[in-house]
Amino acid sequence: MTTLKEKANSGIVTAEIKKVASKEGVNAETVRKLLSEGAIVIPKNINSRSESIGIGRMMRTKINANVGTSKDYVDIETEIQKAVTAERYGADTIMDLSTGGDLDQVRRRIMEAVKVPVGSVPIYQAAGNGVANMTSDDMFNAVRKHAEDGIDFVTIHAGVNHESFRRLKNSDRILDVVSRGGAFTLAWMKHNYEENPFYSEFDYLLEIAREYDLTLSLGDGMRPGCINDASDRAKFEEFIQLGELVKRARAKGVQTIVEGPGHVPLDEVGLSVTAMKHLTENAPIYLLGPLVTDIAPGYDHITAAIGGAVAGMYGADFLCMTTPSEHLALPDVEDIKEGTIVTRIAAHAADLSKEGVKERARAYDREMALARKELDWNRQFNLAIDSEKARRIHARSRNVETCSMCGELCSIKMMRDVMKK
Repeated sequence: MTTLKEKANSGIVTAEIKKVASKEGVNAETVRKLLSEGAIVIPKNINSRSESIGIGRMMRTKINANVGTSKDYVDIETEIQKAVTAERYGADTIMDLSTGGDLDQVRRRIMEAVKVPVGSVPIYQAAGNGVANMTSDDMFNAVRKHAEDGIDFVTIHAGVNHESFRRLKNSDRILDVVSRGGAFTLAWMKHNYEENPFYSEFDYLLEIAREYDLTLSLGDGMRPGCINDASDRAKFEEFIQLGELVKRARAKGVQTIVEGPGHVPLDEVGLSVTAMKHLTENAPIYLLGPLVTDIAPGYDHITAAIGGAVAGMYGADFLCMTTPSEHLALPDVEDIKEGTIVTRIAAHAADLSKEGVKERARAYDREMALARKELDWNRQFNLAIDSEKARRIHARSRNVETCSMCGELCSIKMMRDVMKK
């Protein structure tokens, strides 16, 4: 089979490329060239029914919403509702992180419920009978099962290996590893005295990915879980390893995304993004947050949005939504809604400064400015990221023409007279 990347390498402008170009307002040949270089990905499994989206350079900053059951709480219908809610409020992709119940059923139901690309973490299913009992065959078979079902992209913690583990053990980290997939992998390695199969047999992984045109999201198993642990050697060692794997994947025609931190102080966010871009030869960067402080449980959707906006300004391409329940509990539907909206705001704020994107993003803001000048409330509501909330708040105003903060003292109304010639 010829993959989408290989077609782009050959100069073919496919239907998927044309769709992305149309959505983004970018020339189709530009999309083809960037896809060929690996600077963007179009996650599209050959068995998938999802819409085509572009993630990477000159593309609008995309956001992902995580859903999924846990072993303590299995309610498939709730997870479906979360996925649909996230899509409704602007998530560009959905990721199924389920660990409890019938994982095959949950995954397939989510893919049926939404139109956007869906991702997964196959090692969660491979470790269903316990990490210690998991075999390398279980790991690769889980990847194949997810690919056969039509999953568009999978998180694979291939950069977690003996070398990055050595760096971790020699570090002064407080939280060691907070990535669930990374912890699974390290626990397996220690129990079996073996190298991570996803690293040692990476070529086999590429064979599976190539067969289904499955996009690999190379996971950040060493991502920092607190501000103290940011920008350390273990993290950068993993970046180096992932950069080498990106190069191998591109040579086989496999699309790759690279995942990153985590918890990072504001003044180190730019360093993280630019280092990742440099070490991975401009692969699309996918970040969880980053959260810029550890002390705001209940508000971590905001701490992540702050970091995400700055990361996007430095070139991050894909932001993973964080909800108010981060670090506290399994998110409910309302948490998913709020996290999606806040992350969309962060992504758009980033787009206002990004090369090849800011012209389109600023045109959007200009439309809002013009609507405000005209006191055109319906137009403002239609342009708002959260139209429902904007309408609800404005309904409290006693003056239907202006907001109740200024009322008849509205500066916009005054300036209409002042500026008349």
